Amino acid sequence: MYQTLTFLHSTFRWLVLLSLIYAIFRAYKGYTSNTLFSKTDDSVRHWTATIAHIQLVLGITLYSQSPIVSYFWKNFNTAKESFDLLFFGLIHIFLMLVSIIIITIGSALAKRKETDKEKFKTMLIWFCLGLLIIFIAIPWPFSPLANRPYFR
Repeated sequence: MYQTLTFLHSTFRWLVLLSLIYAIFRAYKGYTSNTLFSKTDDSVRHWTATIAHIQLVLGITLYSQSPIVSYFWKNFNTAKESFDLLFFGLIHIFLMLVSIIIITIGSALAKRKETDKEKFKTMLIWFCLGLLIIFIAIPWPFSPLANRPYFR
């Protein structure tokens, strides 16, 4: 089960990133060109948040099954000295939770804004902030924090 969760979580991140980038693109385009916030824009907003939530559920499930995380919590005093263990035991999940909260708040606020321009602006700001945190928290192959391959 752990290998399947690892694969799903690793693969699904690309859907999260693509949906966020697409939502940010639509928000930027709509904000700068003063277009109407269409049903498609609202659907992109909604599905971007939903995809992020699905990834969060996969991530929390993986976190509860991970031998790395289990080792980290069972040997906290010694494991906290290893940055790789600290990253996966604490930093990664914390930053990802924060990013999903930010995306969720941004989606909810955008939905409730009165004007189309405000909806696009809200989506743009909150989704960009969420994406920035996600980029920092992903263990990219080139990351100085912790690294994993692009696909597992």
